[in-house]
Amino acid sequence: MRITIVGGGNIGTQFAVHCAEKKHDVTVYTSTPEIYNNCLNIVDEQGITTHAGNIKLATKDPCRAFRDAELIMVTVPSTVMNAVADTIYDNTDSNPLIGVVPGNGGSECAFKRCIDRGNTFFGIERVPAIARLVQKGRTVRSTGYRDELHVAALPKSNGQRCAEIIESIFDKRCVVIPDFLNLTLTPSNPILHTTRLKTLFKDWKPGKTYASMPLFYEEWDDESSELLLACDTEVQEICKALPEFELNYVKSLRIHYESPTAEAMTRKLSSIQAFKGLPTPTVSVDGGVIPDLHSRYFTADFSYGLSIIKQVAVFAGVETPNIDETLNWYDGIAIEEAAFRFEDYGITDRASFDRFYLQ
Repeated sequence: MRITIVGGGNIGTQFAVHCAEKKHDVTVYTSTPEIYNNCLNIVDEQGITTHAGNIKLATKDPCRAFRDAELIMVTVPSTVMNAVADTIYDNTDSNPLIGVVPGNGGSECAFKRCIDRGNTFFGIERVPAIARLVQKGRTVRSTGYRDELHVAALPKSNGQRCAEIIESIFDKRCVVIPDFLNLTLTPSNPILHTTRLKTLFKDWKPGKTYASMPLFYEEWDDESSELLLACDTEVQEICKALPEFELNYVKSLRIHYESPTAEAMTRKLSSIQAFKGLPTPTVSVDGGVIPDLHSRYFTADFSYGLSIIKQVAVFAGVETPNIDETLNWYDGIAIEEAAFRFEDYGITDRASFDRFYLQ
């Protein structure tokens, strides 16, 4: 296939390597094409190459990137998804499949115009593996590959076709999820990152500094786990209030991490090898460090993550006091004004919400 990967970061490089390794015709759409080596590779924790492939082109020209693409995989942050969706809409027709990974963050609404004109849009529930760039344009380290991937599509009738393509690229079983809303409500980073940040920086205000901060996962604590599980419970209540959708794939984090209690969750999250060494997002200033409010952990996971879950809760008529508390805390320190709103896409009530997600 002629495949265009949008974004040359961790996930985009990982996808580009796997697609090129399978001899697909791969283009990477990136703002820095000049740094690319046509040969990209994936290494393991020991630095040994596990996958490699030659891409056709790296370019920042949208016409060259999209005009002949049969599959477009989008791997950019939710904060720029609207701009990317508009660019793809302007440079394609209704033929290419458009996918996004991970599948939460409101990307399905950003691509609503493409869906309305006939493009099949799909999302992969979670990233296939933890990916960290070693050298941009050349090498990425990927660890912890999932045994099974999950895909959902709009319209849902085209899900099997999308799953078969992803399965062939990664050589992993790919299961079709019946309703895209499962991806929208996936309690991954929108719950994990936001509750941890709220716990770590609950007393922060401009002018306050910290001598240092704990590692984000490796030094996770029970207070973070308690808030995490409380918000996770509220997500499950939202699912129960939407019986017309098949939301069995919105798996509780208690089940996903096999950790029914706060203490068990703390032990689990602090011991995951792929999370070792990940820092808390901070900026150094005179006197210590402060939260990095420009980090995606803040700008994406609150405004395009937890906020979306809250808006779905409103459509479902479910009260979410712990999610509200976490969002209200962020509202008090946020520096980014942009945020996802369903109403910007004509989804203003339960009827329009159901029409969009049940197609």
